[in-house]
Amino acid sequence: MASLADSSEQQKILYPGIKVLVVGLGQTGLAAVKFFKKCGARVSVSESTPKSQINVKTLEILKEHGIYLESGSHTVDFFQSADLIFVSPGIPLNLEPLAAARSLSIPVVGEMAIVAQYIKTPVVAVTGTNGKTTVTTLLGELFKACGKKVFVGGNIGTPLFEYLNGPQDADIVVAEISSFQLDTGGDAKGLHPEVALLLNITPDHLERYASFDAYAAAKFKIFAAQDSGDIAIMNADDTEIMNRQQLWPRNRKYFFGKKLNGLSGAAMHEKIIRLSESSQADDSLLLPAESYDLTGTSLETSPNLQNAAAAILAARLLGCSSSDIKQGLRQFSPLAHRMSLLTEINGVKYYDDSKATNVGAVHSALSALASPIILIAGGRDKGGEYSMLNDLVQQKVKKLLLIGEAKEKMARVLAPFTNVEVLDSLEEAVNRAADSADPGDIVLLSPACASFDMFENYAERGNYFKKSVFEIKAAAEMETDPTVTQ
Repeated sequence: MASLADSSEQQKILYPGIKVLVVGLGQTGLAAVKFFKKCGARVSVSESTPKSQINVKTLEILKEHGIYLESGSHTVDFFQSADLIFVSPGIPLNLEPLAAARSLSIPVVGEMAIVAQYIKTPVVAVTGTNGKTTVTTLLGELFKACGKKVFVGGNIGTPLFEYLNGPQDADIVVAEISSFQLDTGGDAKGLHPEVALLLNITPDHLERYASFDAYAAAKFKIFAAQDSGDIAIMNADDTEIMNRQQLWPRNRKYFFGKKLNGLSGAAMHEKIIRLSESSQADDSLLLPAESYDLTGTSLETSPNLQNAAAAILAARLLGCSSSDIKQGLRQFSPLAHRMSLLTEINGVKYYDDSKATNVGAVHSALSALASPIILIAGGRDKGGEYSMLNDLVQQKVKKLLLIGEAKEKMARVLAPFTNVEVLDSLEEAVNRAADSADPGDIVLLSPACASFDMFENYAERGNYFKKSVFEIKAAAEMETDPTVTQ
């Protein structure tokens, strides 16, 4: 199979003395600075945050490497003085200085474009609207169970530049890739994974993309550089994916889902995943007919069943044994803030799904749980269609508690389908949920929105929810048994 290591014949984008401007000084930007310096580039940085608000350690690293920092704004002259501009994930690509640089034919690239040329290890790349981090983490654990040395990185939190900056001694790299990263490196000369997984596509980040079709096209760029020796793994239950799957006809396609309709891949039957090969399959990489029972594991319920099916398929196609994969599945622990059962208080279960930052993720959460549900949602709107939740809210949600900047917009859409209350804080919503819940109910935090209006990130939001829930639990225990102390 082809791999990113095959890029040795390409002319490298970096050369000693090239003037590289790094835009954005988060984790990826800082790791990029170190890599570009390692390659002999003259590096400068542009960061919109004022210098007084930038981490002191970060400033020390820049000073140590002799890197000039433009802070507090992005200026046209600074951008136009570069030979190459590197944009960190999340930097809007329509910035005026970027347009000015493009007018002078200055290349604007992202992490994937650099990785494609300099990584020496085969890559498994994972994208999709939801489930990326779970599948990426699970694949890392499955490959470890198979005895492989693995580097797990990308959008999951550890930049791939960290791997480029090291000895590159892993057997395989598992990379979570966002649509933002694919926008600046997902082309025929860019990211070239041996195996690429597209888990699902539902509306998200529509505040950045001109349309849902544009967002979906960004996701499909994960296959752009693949050829006939590479593997694409896609969700057979996702209509958007199946309608577009022939966009990249060169790769070998495998699927996962409830109904494969004769396609090669991993089929889900209740809590069992069965591998099977199509009767029309060629003689390459034939799948053995075997089953994986996930009963009793942390992956036994949706949407983790789908996540497990995708990961099992990728691991098996890359040569992991069935027994090693089963061991890895048994040992896997669920990630925080992703449909995590926190506790049960007086017969009421509390679930933290703070990572559900788009409508599709909430749809999956509601589909997986039994009713009645008290749903806490809201935050910073991302342009999603809340009407996608109408039927499930009507069927399963006995009360909807809304917070954050999007609360009024969400209330207008969803109020016809359930009892809606608009509140001022997450703490207030948790207390109201506890007061409203009856034994057998579920309280679910699944926001459908970004967290940045009230919290630093989804993790802080989830941790605050957890803290509030356990304060309620402590009070309930005190009420039941006054001798209990905190």
